[in-house]
Order: sequence, then structure tokens, then C-alpha cells
Amino acid sequence: MKKIFSIILLLLLLSLAACAHTSARQAGRYDGLLYEEVLPNGLKVFALKDPNAPLAVFQIWYNAGSIHEQVGKTGLSHLLEHLMFKGTPKYGPKEFSKIISRAGGVDNAGTSRDYVYYHQKLAPDKLYLSIELEADRMSNLVMDPKETLSERDVVMEERRMRYDDDPQNIVYEEVMATAFKNIPYRWPVIGWMEDLKRITRDDLYKYYKEHYAPNNAMIIVAGNIDVDAVMTKIRSEFGGIPKGGRIENPDIAEPEQSGEKRLYVKKEAELPYVLIGYKTPNFLNDDGYALEVLAGVLSGGKSSRIYKSLIDEKRLALSADASYSSLDKYPSLFFLDAAPLPGKSIDEVEKALYEEVEKIKKEAPDEKEVQKAKNQVEAGFIMGQDSIFFQAEVVAMFEMLGDRKLKDKYFEGIRKVTPQDVQRAAQKYLVEDKKTVGVLVPLKKVESGN
Repeated sequence: MKKIFSIILLLLLLSLAACAHTSARQAGRYDGLLYEEVLPNGLKVFALKDPNAPLAVFQIWYNAGSIHEQVGKTGLSHLLEHLMFKGTPKYGPKEFSKIISRAGGVDNAGTSRDYVYYHQKLAPDKLYLSIELEADRMSNLVMDPKETLSERDVVMEERRMRYDDDPQNIVYEEVMATAFKNIPYRWPVIGWMEDLKRITRDDLYKYYKEHYAPNNAMIIVAGNIDVDAVMTKIRSEFGGIPKGGRIENPDIAEPEQSGEKRLYVKKEAELPYVLIGYKTPNFLNDDGYALEVLAGVLSGGKSSRIYKSLIDEKRLALSADASYSSLDKYPSLFFLDAAPLPGKSIDEVEKALYEEVEKIKKEAPDEKEVQKAKNQVEAGFIMGQDSIFFQAEVVAMFEMLGDRKLKDKYFEGIRKVTPQDVQRAAQKYLVEDKKTVGVLVPLKKVESGN
């Protein structure tokens, strides 16, 4: 009797163990052609089958953008992106890209404020290479101290060329840093130079071990692929990587701004430049849609208001623009910017930009202007739908922002915008108390050797 009871107990325990395993792995499911599954270690995987795609795409996204850094350690995310190509014990430095290239593919990576991602394009039957290589470097990256410091020097030089020697980019950095007191958008993705100088190999390794974990990552594969075979390979290569600690996006808000902020940047430059940033919400706030359309009305091509007024009619500006993107995790800025033509002053172009905004505040734009701006926003996405890479990127980007299905909410929100919504958004957000103005004061170039 005792033996029978023991057998029953053993069977019961085995049954419970099997149930536990099943519940840990979220069952896969299809939504049209898109398959979704979460592995037991928390890795989320999407597989998008497109029988007409000539190639396959592999993308892996990590919650490891510059918002996940700290004061004094800015630039870690971008520098780590560089180091991810420095090899593992199995594949040496630069082997990753060579293997992909030999297979006829291409690869690259990018770091943003909100996330970092790595991607490859390959023939569908070569997709296993991406899966093996990315799984390997998710947990086995070698960070040789000498190589790490050498790559840090490369990034510092990149910063000098792309930012420190570009006066308009410096103005942008200063406006962001001045506008935000709290939200991590106040520091640049590439990091401050003084922080880069102090980043150590141990800082990077700690950041890598904390952030490059399956439960902080998401994979999307797309193309004319065998979804079952690809998922089997992903489970095999990534399934054994242990789960890491939980990474949270900073739970942070921005204090209310109580007046205009203004700053000046003195740099060697040919012409002055003005950049105006207004605090605005992201697309999770319904006003974000109207702000997207407002940017299009002001600056959506040569028939838009700013171009016609400042460049065509008044002949004040060499360049003039309005821009806004609601697709950020946190509230950001709506920008106006302009560089005057020689002989015109920075005050004249700044005033002319405000005049165009005031016209919309007083009288809503007509339906035709608004519809054109809405079409431009939507066309930017629709035209990209013929690219399997872009389709995968859109799914992943919205998922990183909260939920891939937010894409539908975004388009629905844009389509509903009315001229009165655009006017109301301008009245509410493009106001002095939400404004930060950066002015480039050009200095004459100092001739060397004389």
C-alpha cells in the first residue's frame, strides 16, 4: 500500500512539474501572420511571416537606452553597442560582421534614448546564423580592458566630430539639457565628454550584465520564414540563458516649467542659428496626435507655412523648420528652428517663427492643410510597409513603447485630428512658459600658424 502511494505521489509531482514548465513558457499565439511567444526566461519573441519577402530579418532590442543610465555615467549604452562587436570566446573581434557578410547578409545596430537594437538581413535559410551569434553575445561578451579603452577613444572622437565640432548640434544638446530638469532626455545618447573620459571597463561590464538579459530583450524575425523551425532554433539557443534582474524604466516626471529659458552658445560658425523647444507630451496623451499634425502644417514641405513665409516670401532664412515626434517613452519637445540668410538677424527669424505659430493660435488651419499633414504622417509609415525590415521595426518599436497594438491607436489618433485640435494644441503647448530658446552666436574662425 505504501509503495502504491509513493508511485501515485511521484506521478503527481511529475505532473505538477510539467504544469509548472508549461505555465512558465507563455503559449505562443498567432495574430494574423504575426506569431508571439514568451520563453520561460522572459525573452519575448515575435515572428512575422511574409511569403513574398525576398529576405529575412533578425532584430534584437534591449531596454538599454540612454534613459537607463545615471548622472556621471552617461554614454554607457552607446559605448556598449560598439563593444558588442568585439567578440566572445567562440567568435573573435569583428567576427560577427564577417560571418554575416560571408553569408551574403548585412548587419548594424543603433542606440536611442529609449532602447538599443541590433539587426541583420539575410537569406531566410541563413537566419540560424543570427540566432546563434546573438545568443552567444548576449551572455558571453569579452571585454578586454585594452580593447575597451581603445573603443572608448573611438567614441570620444565620434563625439568630437559629430557634436563638439557641429555648432547646431551643440545648441540642440544645450536646449535639451536646459529644458529638462529631471527626465533623462537631458543628456545626449552619446554621453557627455567628461563622463566618457571616466567610464571604465568595470562600469561597462556591470551595465552589460545587468541589461543584456533575456527578460530585458525582445526578438523579432520576419520574412519568408518557417516559423516553427525558427522558433525551435531560438528556444534552443536562447532558452538556456538565465533570466536577469528586472529592469524598470525610470519612474520619473518633469517639474512644471514656470517661464521661458534662454541660453547662448558661442562657437566658430558662419551663421547664427536659433532653436526653440516647447515641452510637449508623447503619443500616450491624445494631444500628441494634434502636435504631429501641427508640425506638418508648419513645416511639411515647400508649400508649408514656415517655408513659404520665411524662405520664399520674406527671404529671411537660409533654413527654417518645425519638428516633433510623439514616439518617445517620455514627454519631449516640439521644435522650431531657423538660420538667417546673411544680412538678416537672428531676432528677425525668431520673430517670424513666432508669427506663424500665432496665426494658427488665432485661426485654425483649413481642412486641406490638416489633411495634407495627416497624409504625410501616415504615408511615412505606409510607404515603408513594402520593406520587411521596416514592418519588423514598427512592431518592435511600438512594443518597446508599451504594446505593439499601440500602432493602431496611433494611426487612429492621427486620422481623428481636426483643424480645431491643431489650433488648441498650439494654444496649449507653444507658449512662453513651456519654451526654451537656444541661440548660436557665431565666432570668427581663428587662423592657426600666423
